[in-house]
Amino acid sequence: MAVNNSINIPGVIVRPVSSFKDNRGWLTECFRSDEIDKDVIPQMAYVSVTLPDVARGPHEHLTQTDYFCFLGTSAFKVYLWDNREGSAVYRKLVTVSAEEGKQLIIIVPPGVVHAYKNIGAKDGMVLNFPNKLYAGKGKADKVDEVRHENNPSSGFVI
Repeated sequence: MAVNNSINIPGVIVRPVSSFKDNRGWLTECFRSDEIDKDVIPQMAYVSVTLPDVARGPHEHLTQTDYFCFLGTSAFKVYLWDNREGSAVYRKLVTVSAEEGKQLIIIVPPGVVHAYKNIGAKDGMVLNFPNKLYAGKGKADKVDEVRHENNPSSGFVI
């Protein structure tokens, strides 16, 4: 598995995804259990569409790892801040480009604030395969999110 560690936030993995194209269209393997750490194996999946010039986040999780697959339907800018005290890159902003026409995986561990913005002209589709169930089994637990969108004093504003 090719891993891009140049973003320099411990635990964050960024890697390109291969598409297999033929005369019917294309197919992309978003994840395989033999290619990811057992602690990151998804417990659920969802798809979202983000309109042009719209951002989602920033927020972080206390125990959940997000496993994003940007499908290349539009261009995105992904923002990451390591919010784990004691980290060598604590509160340092890192950005990653997810280009239109190219698929990209970004795995975001707990404690890393993340957001993304559709910087393209088309609706952008993103899949997420988190390793925890949203609101727990039967949606009976507290949601594992710390929201930063409406808190300018957090420093996490895009």
